[in-house]
Amino acid sequence: MTSRVRGHRREGNRGQTLVEFSLVALLSVILLLSIVEISRMALVYTTVANAARAGARYSIVHGGTRTGSGVDGPSGPAPNPPQVVTVIRNFASAGLLTTSNLIIGVAYPGGSNAPGQTVSVTVIYPYDPLTSYFPFRVRLGSMSQGVIAF
Repeated sequence: MTSRVRGHRREGNRGQTLVEFSLVALLSVILLLSIVEISRMALVYTTVANAARAGARYSIVHGGTRTGSGVDGPSGPAPNPPQVVTVIRNFASAGLLTTSNLIIGVAYPGGSNAPGQTVSVTVIYPYDPLTSYFPFRVRLGSMSQGVIAF
């Protein structure tokens, strides 16, 4: 009689393992994709912040007293000088960002790029999720300021 009861229990539990595995596998995949997505978002934010810092550094080192043209020339005082924008885009491309999606703002609040004046660099990137089950759109941005030294 005991063997019959054991055999009957096994027949009733046949699909239990499959159901449990499918639930655990689904939750594990969602957890793994979430970790990848959050890590990627942190990487993009760090790249945007570092690109803003690189642009600010270029601006404070290449102030109004620089002579020459192009890369060696002065940056500003007009908003969004092409030399600074190029430095920011080059830095962001190293982090595998789509540089055409960058929103870059370079401003000289004092109105000039003379030594002692400040420069403000803002970089914003509309983050696009790697996986489509995240329904949000986030704009990651960073601002960096500095005092023009030369």
